[in-house]
Amino acid sequence: MGKITTKSDAKSQSEEFKKLARELECDEDEARWDERLKKVAKPHDKRESS
Repeated sequence: MGKITTKSDAKSQSEEFKKLARELECDEDEARWDERLKKVAKPHDKRESS
């Protein structure tokens, strides 16, 4: 069975995630994300979905 997560466990996991994200220099800027995404993914052409 799965482990029951307490509020304090969830907070520590959240803090651990944030710490790791900072160490990896992750970015929360949505505009920057969209810019980078456009470099690797082509926009979906709505005319092709039939």
